[in-house]
Amino acid sequence: MDFDALFATQLNALKDEGNYRIFAELERVSGAFPTAKCHDDHAPDNVTVWCSNDYLGMGQNPIVTERMKTAIDSYGAGAGGTRNISGTNHAHLCLEGELADLHGKEAALLFTSGYVSNWAALSTLGARLPDAIILSDALNHASMIEGMRHARCKKVIWKHNDPEDLDRQLSMLPANAPKIVAFESVYSMDGDIAPIKEIVEVAEKHGAMTYLDEVHAVGMYGPRGGGVAEELGLMDRITLIEGTLGKAFGVMGGYITGSAAMCDFIRSFASGFIFTTALPPAVAAAAQASIAHLKQSSVEREGQRQQVAQLRAKLDAAGIPHIDNPSHIIPVMIKDPVKCRMLSDYLMTEWGIYVQPINYPTVPKGTERLRFTPSPLHSDADIDHLVAALSHLWKQCAIAHAVA
Repeated sequence: MDFDALFATQLNALKDEGNYRIFAELERVSGAFPTAKCHDDHAPDNVTVWCSNDYLGMGQNPIVTERMKTAIDSYGAGAGGTRNISGTNHAHLCLEGELADLHGKEAALLFTSGYVSNWAALSTLGARLPDAIILSDALNHASMIEGMRHARCKKVIWKHNDPEDLDRQLSMLPANAPKIVAFESVYSMDGDIAPIKEIVEVAEKHGAMTYLDEVHAVGMYGPRGGGVAEELGLMDRITLIEGTLGKAFGVMGGYITGSAAMCDFIRSFASGFIFTTALPPAVAAAAQASIAHLKQSSVEREGQRQQVAQLRAKLDAAGIPHIDNPSHIIPVMIKDPVKCRMLSDYLMTEWGIYVQPINYPTVPKGTERLRFTPSPLHSDADIDHLVAALSHLWKQCAIAHAVA
């Protein structure tokens, strides 16, 4: 059988739909964020990155990079094994302590990524709690959906950010069944923020556990960067808070925080924790340095919010459609995969601006977009250059000046 032909058939279909993804070959330059060297043909040697999830530029902050360097000298490169077999390092435990403190919880547990932490935690809770039922927001991330799928327990989908529908769904379930309400704080594609207080109150009314994904919020919101739940004073009312080290904290890894018993339960039963090599200790040390810094420094968050507000205002003045939301994420709507790819290519080759097109399956067909994430390190000149480029291309490509 010609397997390559089978692969090619589906890849060609993806290309015909305009949903085939092409990755830019970039080289981040330490200390120069958001500038990156570009190795692609027909693109400038240096481009400005406008779609990074390193929201605050902490991946190149000297406090973080120096801590990683010294940690390598102290610990070496790799962890040497799974956490169960020789891989637990002092740096891992220090980081877990830092994370528990960040969210005001008894304990924390590290994973190799935010995807794995969601998959492992939700699958374990759903599978190991007898007769468990997971109630999932309709727009939850793929990692949460995958975790629920592997849990093989009953699942209920409630309307996105709709506490009243959640209340209705919970009212129809057995009172004595363990119920887990799973949702996110900041939804990364539209940039909307969940009504966390109302959701928590509904869950408490029905005796349900709350599982909050704060991956796009940690480091970004709250006086110490604990996320939207910290900003609203709700962390103590949420059972499990999940986050990532790979976005605003600028490194890599995922984690959960909660009671000591719950973290120990997931540590003991989650295959996604048990059977994978631990994070390199130097990565853990760098993440701890990033978290500790953002707990006491608001300069990065304030600078980032200022640039977000400035970009929004200038897009409005230029008539460029973007979703109005209360978060740091600015989706500029294109609604066509081919045009979205074309605009991305033009921005890169003609203007030295890198933004990856967001298309299906990340977003529904017909809602394709360019997703901009201003950082405190984007200059006013960077913003003016971006808006000028978009204004020029909007006229050239005849794209409608409307969001809906």
